[in-house]
Amino acid sequence: MSENLFESGQDVTKKSKIKQFYERNKIKIFSVLFSFIVLLISLSIYLEVKKNKRTALSENYINARVYIAIGEKTQATKLLKEIIFENDSTYSTLSLFLILNENLLEDQKELSNLFNHILENCKFEKEISDLIIFKKALLESTFVSENKLLKSLKPLTNSESLWKHHALLLLGDYYVSKKENIKAREFYSEILKIKNLHNEFYNRTQIRLELTNE
Repeated sequence: MSENLFESGQDVTKKSKIKQFYERNKIKIFSVLFSFIVLLISLSIYLEVKKNKRTALSENYINARVYIAIGEKTQATKLLKEIIFENDSTYSTLSLFLILNENLLEDQKELSNLFNHILENCKFEKEISDLIIFKKALLESTFVSENKLLKSLKPLTNSESLWKHHALLLLGDYYVSKKENIKAREFYSEILKIKNLHNEFYNRTQIRLELTNE
């Protein structure tokens, strides 16, 4: 009997302490709960907005391809440039590549600026980033200075990038076009030092190297 009374007293004491804690901290408790609910709602809204934005980008990209198919290249270009400036790593890049593949812009400097915008405002895995750097350099090789081209390709030529041999080949061809065969051979020779190079690429480089010796 005494034990039951002792336990009952303990229960009353615990409940009293809990009640006292609640009374002292109820404002904090409600604030934390309210903040948590607001956070959940905000996160839900953010995810929904992001989902709707990507859906809209997807639809606009498809619409741009339709415009190209029916010959409305001006409308397609306008739409694709709008997508690029939305800074979406997937659709912005696809839109720029589509502009390139369809020759929708003749202004090479504008194209170069679009490449710069994507590289500065979108996040990519290294392999994708290197591909974009290479395509940008390929475009610029016809009008930028030698130093600028070398600087553009430095992230590829000074690393173990999957696009390193393409960058070296581009530089070799660039110097051949300028009739600077000694420099061209330097870059072609660097390609042949790369391990596990595909035989076709190796043979293509070897032929170029031999031609520069003539």
